[in-house]
Amino acid sequence: MARGISDLRYEMVIVWSEEDDCYLVNLPDFPEQTYRTHGGSYEEAAKNGQEVLQLLLEEDGLHLYKLRPATA
Repeated sequence: MARGISDLRYEMVIVWSEEDDCYLVNLPDFPEQTYRTHGGSYEEAAKNGQEVLQLLLEEDGLHLYKLRPATA
């Protein structure tokens, strides 16, 4: 089953920055930095944010996606 951004169980905030002329990605569950990554489009920023989130969670041994109960 394919998984997408809507399956994430961690918050991702994407905002436009006039100063940087790009979308900036904040991951509030990882407050060490205000912005973790960016993208030229909203979609690119979301993709980059998901990749950064995956790396952060792998470092901590956590899961990226919601665990769903098995179906019979």
